[in-house]
Amino acid sequence: MKIGILVNEGPFNHQASDSAYQFTKAAIEKGHQVLRVFFYYDGVNNANKLAEPQSDDRNVSKRWTELAKQHRIDLVVCIAAALRRGIKEDILADGFRISGLGQLIEIGIAADRTVVFGD
Repeated sequence: MKIGILVNEGPFNHQASDSAYQFTKAAIEKGHQVLRVFFYYDGVNNANKLAEPQSDDRNVSKRWTELAKQHRIDLVVCIAAALRRGIKEDILADGFRISGLGQLIEIGIAADRTVVFGD
């Protein structure tokens, strides 16, 4: 099954980000193809490489980067949502890229299912 993922919440204020990551990882392990993870609204904060979690906390952007690299997942950050939150190309973690809402529409068309995490 081809799956698209939409992440609408940031990594440190809502469970949705962790749930999206765990779901993506589990879907891949079950043999599904994750076509793209699209970060929208506060979800764009998952891509911020300047975040420095404590040593005993998870590094969200690093987890996404490693998963994307290992499984060739397209990690797309909404440009409008990113700019509203001060996130520009130079502070994106490796593996993330900025693009527009057309990428979300495209995944909705190409995927068998699009799963949304967060409001």
